Amino acid sequence: MTVTIYDVAREANVSMATVSRVVNNNPNVKPQTRKRVYEAIEKLGYRPNAVARGLASKKTTTVGVVIPDISNAIFAEVARGIEDIANMYHYNIILCNADKRKEKEIRVINTLLEKQVDGLLFMGGAVSEDHIRAFKTATVPIVLCATTDEREMYPSVDIDHKAAARDAVRELLKQGHRRIAMISGPLEDPTVGYARFQGYKTALEEAGLKVEEELVRIGNYRYESGQETARYFLELDRRPTAIFAANDEMAIGAIHAIQDAGLRVPEDISVIGLDNTRMASMVRPQLTTVAQPMYDIGAVAMRLLTKLMNKETVQNERVILQHELITRQSVAHLA
Repeated sequence: MTVTIYDVAREANVSMATVSRVVNNNPNVKPQTRKRVYEAIEKLGYRPNAVARGLASKKTTTVGVVIPDISNAIFAEVARGIEDIANMYHYNIILCNADKRKEKEIRVINTLLEKQVDGLLFMGGAVSEDHIRAFKTATVPIVLCATTDEREMYPSVDIDHKAAARDAVRELLKQGHRRIAMISGPLEDPTVGYARFQGYKTALEEAGLKVEEELVRIGNYRYESGQETARYFLELDRRPTAIFAANDEMAIGAIHAIQDAGLRVPEDISVIGLDNTRMASMVRPQLTTVAQPMYDIGAVAMRLLTKLMNKETVQNERVILQHELITRQSVAHLA
């Protein structure tokens, strides 16, 4: 039989209202009474009905989080930041993996809203019209995390991806490289993929160089696409002296493809990445990369959402956090 609040009240010899106050941490309960209620709860194995409490308070103290790829280390670190702040403010998390598929993202958004979450954090790629239609059905706050909306309709926390990519390429230029290839992410994504390509293009143009079509290839942010694309660059009549990969996983794939071809990094070809995942310091040579403050992006996004859910004053709904160049051993200086 399911233990009810009535059973606890009878066991503790108090009213159901008193049990409710204890369960909801109401301070207006005498210490000895609170102790008696807790003892009854423990003895009977009572668990408060979260659904019923949510119906009564119109709050579930639950936040939905849409994550594009749970196997990607960068999103795992963002999720850690979200969860730590959620715990601090006594919110529970429902984490849903969308496999980087728009149709699944839309389905997951609708499912979370149907579950009456108090707020929604969306981590994904481009925010399309389909996403916006789903968001518009929400009666709760929505914050974009590690992505932005070009229309600036929703609060967001992210980095400046174009500036981060520009700084990566500037580092290669500073070290004397002029024939610089890029392994890009999908360009259909304006907030990350295309923005990082624009950063590459801008840095070259600032140095008086043109983007050469044969030196740009599109990857999918996976290790294997980094390997495959690096092998293509190695077969060019004039191979590049350096490769900029739009994320660390593709950069590491490129390093291994270069090494598999009997060449050395950075002596024969330099490689630089973007994100600063844990793998960047585990590969040999260690990867020079541009760091995103991944944990901070998640933490700041969750704190922004708590303010919106609690109707607190928010001065800036679009937060851009700083990136940082991390110099390691995968980039050589050309004499």
